[in-house]
Amino acid sequence: MKEIKLKVEGKIKRLTNNTFKFDERVREGWFSAVYFLKTSEIVDRFKKDNVVTMQFFQKTDAVLCGTDEVIALVKTFAKNTDELEIHSLKDGDKIQPFETVLTITGPYQNFGYLEGIIDGILARRTSVATNVYNVVKAASLSGVKKPVIFMGDRDDHFTQQAGDGYAAYIGGSIAQATHAMNEWWGKKGMGTMPHALIQLFEGDVVAATKAYKETFPEDDLMALVDYNNDVITDALKVAREFGSELKGVRIDTSRTMVDQYFFRNPDVLGSFDPRGANPELIFALRKALDEEGFHHVKIIGSGGFDAKRIAEYEKKGVPVDIYGVGGSLLKINIGFTGDNVLLNGKHQAKTGRKYRPNPRLEKID
Repeated sequence: MKEIKLKVEGKIKRLTNNTFKFDERVREGWFSAVYFLKTSEIVDRFKKDNVVTMQFFQKTDAVLCGTDEVIALVKTFAKNTDELEIHSLKDGDKIQPFETVLTITGPYQNFGYLEGIIDGILARRTSVATNVYNVVKAASLSGVKKPVIFMGDRDDHFTQQAGDGYAAYIGGSIAQATHAMNEWWGKKGMGTMPHALIQLFEGDVVAATKAYKETFPEDDLMALVDYNNDVITDALKVAREFGSELKGVRIDTSRTMVDQYFFRNPDVLGSFDPRGANPELIFALRKALDEEGFHHVKIIGSGGFDAKRIAEYEKKGVPVDIYGVGGSLLKINIGFTGDNVLLNGKHQAKTGRKYRPNPRLEKID
């Protein structure tokens, strides 16, 4: 059973290394900045009996993620963990600028070398969770909560997929492109068809969709309709062929392309940017589908979407039913800082930093 299910059921409080499967080289200091390693050696020689409190924070409004991972990291690789006291917020907590999200108290040499790794975990997970949260929030501006598919597999190294997928889940995305993205939270990847499938059927969208349907009859039938840069023509072709069996059409028109619809209807041009999956094209697609009775066919928009663009579409009432979002969700735009702020229970920190108690922190067993 996945640990996330045990956590949801209240049988465990935090995910552990059974989920995260850390690289054992962490223990050797392989991923730690060398000056942390040297400091640990010096402290072990000259200041062994001192106890520090290390405090972690960031500088924006955000959705926190990575605390379970950090706690598991410390419990797995710190020395003499029974000498450490950890207090932390939870994954999914909304946090404010400079709010303390985590403290670790104990002998520095037991855990200090993990500081940079902790910062990095919190930075990446919180950035992804916050980016996804903002996209999901934007996709609900119309009053209808529209699904967001996390499609970040092509925008970063594949080894990051499990953690990014978990962070996206914390941010509110419950549909993700790969099985790895779902690994930590217990689902399977989902998706429709790539352009490569249509290419192998020589651009015949109907033939490609038919082959998909025969191979995966249990899937909701979704057709990709921008391969020939004529989304309305191809969407109507598959809708007429499959009728009620067709659940949706996906538009992934490049931001450098102008769909054939506009060349057939030049009179609508002149007051907007006609490139990509623009609002006017999607309005026209919805109108064309509805006029032939295909009201049930949903429209999935993908390619270059971020929170700002989605918010603009929602405010205009653009009839997108599902958004597929990738690269914009993986921007690491939130940095965390770890500071030693107490020494043997008394204030001792670099100028400008101080101990910031947070009553929201919970003590970790």
